Amino acid sequence: MNWIQGLQRAIDYVENHITDEINYDETAKQAYSSSFHFQRVFSTICGYSLGDYIRFRRLSLAGSELAASKARVIDIALKYGYDTPESFSRAFTRFHGVSPSAARKGAILKSFSRLSVKLILYGGTTMDYRIENKDSFDVVIRKKRFPKQHEITTMEISKFWEECGKDGTIPAVCKYISKNNIFDNCIIGVSFGAETSSLNEDFPYGIGAHYNGGEISEDYLTIEKIPAHTYAVFKCIGKMPEAFQKVYKYICTEFLPASEYRPCGVEIEAYPSADITNPDYTCEIWIAVEKKN
Repeated sequence: MNWIQGLQRAIDYVENHITDEINYDETAKQAYSSSFHFQRVFSTICGYSLGDYIRFRRLSLAGSELAASKARVIDIALKYGYDTPESFSRAFTRFHGVSPSAARKGAILKSFSRLSVKLILYGGTTMDYRIENKDSFDVVIRKKRFPKQHEITTMEISKFWEECGKDGTIPAVCKYISKNNIFDNCIIGVSFGAETSSLNEDFPYGIGAHYNGGEISEDYLTIEKIPAHTYAVFKCIGKMPEAFQKVYKYICTEFLPASEYRPCGVEIEAYPSADITNPDYTCEIWIAVEKKN
């Protein structure tokens, strides 16, 4: 199954359970993906998070029901996941620009339509990449585990990087960079794949470096083994995170659907410095891949 088909299956699952408590793990499983990877790709492609999609769809449907039925506001609020009329009213007003009572009286409402995935033929996009075969290696890393059902977004990961820059984590990691390191002395961000976390665990993301084997003195750093993989490696040039998001969207919407590869494990971002506002900033995205059957 390709990514386009998997994404449509996941959207169909969400729509079929729109009035239930939606399990992000189960949604991602429809696309044969980890929850972390699915949420990240979804937000990159769509421009809003999976949580936003669910929220917007529920409020859109709630508006239609208010306008077309005599159901009580409290019943509609509970149906679409709100515990109280007050919390529903606040969310409804933010989305539609009018209150539930005004909606009942015929006010103009907003509609947020269901997603439908279509394969669109783009013209002649070209992006350089290379294939790297790497044996297993160790990384020294500070790992953050996002709780189950926590919404994983680019913003959350950016906050983690900002935190590590302020509290001394990144300088500490730099002490342990291997002399003959794979990533040219870069600090790396690692989205761990299925081999290190099952769908029943929290979602791990780490910031670290290729490990030189020295004794670790910081109790918040751990050593993790990255299994042997084939990687598709993409260069990313420009101000972060915009440039990263552009390249990542290309990878997910053009390269992976059209290539002979599919993602199969970790994803690694290799950053040479903290000068991320420089328009000429250059980093790399490493995606573990395997050939499609």
